[in-house]
Amino acid sequence: MAIFSKKVTAPAVNVSEVQAAAGSSQVGQFLTYSVGGLEERAQSIPTVNRAVDLMASMIGCLDLQQYTLQWTGEEYEEIYVPGESWCSQPDPRVTRNFIMANTFRDLFYHGRAFWAITSRYSNSFPATFTWIPTANISTMDQSGPQWFGPSDNIMFNGMPMDSTNVVQFLSPIPGFLYQGARATTIAIRLDQAAERFASTEIAAGYLQQKGGEPMSAEDLGELAGAWANARRQNSIGALNEFVEWHEFSSDPSKLQLVEAREYSALELARCANIPPYMVGIGTTGMTYNNAQQARQDLYLFGAKPFIDCIQETLSMNQILPRGRHVKFDLESYLSDSLIMPDVMVEPPSPNAPTPAPNQQDMAE
Repeated sequence: MAIFSKKVTAPAVNVSEVQAAAGSSQVGQFLTYSVGGLEERAQSIPTVNRAVDLMASMIGCLDLQQYTLQWTGEEYEEIYVPGESWCSQPDPRVTRNFIMANTFRDLFYHGRAFWAITSRYSNSFPATFTWIPTANISTMDQSGPQWFGPSDNIMFNGMPMDSTNVVQFLSPIPGFLYQGARATTIAIRLDQAAERFASTEIAAGYLQQKGGEPMSAEDLGELAGAWANARRQNSIGALNEFVEWHEFSSDPSKLQLVEAREYSALELARCANIPPYMVGIGTTGMTYNNAQQARQDLYLFGAKPFIDCIQETLSMNQILPRGRHVKFDLESYLSDSLIMPDVMVEPPSPNAPTPAPNQQDMAE
């Protein structure tokens, strides 16, 4: 009976924290974190925000799978193996959705993203990570905005970090803040023009003195301010015989402000490498068929370069043992089972006979 009472213990897995460098002391100090003024500026544009949210929500919901490759004589076959613990939760303090979505945002806006390795296994491979904002990173050996390779001289919040304890994701596409800078500026100026028209309750115009003692610039300014304030509070204004109101002939339609904003949104969609219809340009509605196609378009034209960047970086030999790879589970995202079609009921034919009532209906 002793054989049944034998105590079996699982093999111990030693995990040690990474020795802190100067810059590592800043990791986790959230009060010092920032996305940067340029990113905040771009996020204020609805088209950009929509494009980023679509791809971030997609990448953030994907599961990571680990596999090896086996040669069958004709092609390589993927053999799935149990993944590392960080495949389901790279940072023990946050969800995988959070860290993957923020990693994508940095890749999209800046062209690169960074994870700090916070602990390692006894075999020296990383055990846990944490995301650090790219806006707080500066590299002394590369100034950007085009990144030519991993940096060996990384500064986080102005303090050096050990590059061997930092995972560097390099996007194959230049950052949006660089390649979309001009389109972003134009879109913001058009939004500001629309805001000026939206904040004006009355038609724009000017007051002209027609007689009396000439008024100074200060007096004219006070008169204009008082007139604008009175018109905001009342729909009726009053002027004496020495002052006339002249309305400007310009309006949003004559300035083609609506058309300009639509074209600006189209340009931003091009810079974001996302199909324009996915951000509401030139679309009337979604059906089962085009919703299914939209998932494939979002992946192929928008998210695929960033997905490949993340999974290939996490498959490198300094992250996993040689021969091990990770990839996102795209089949569950692109499968039809996630899209439930509406139940379509054909209307009855005009020549179809009227069904006879059943006995229960007649009794009622």
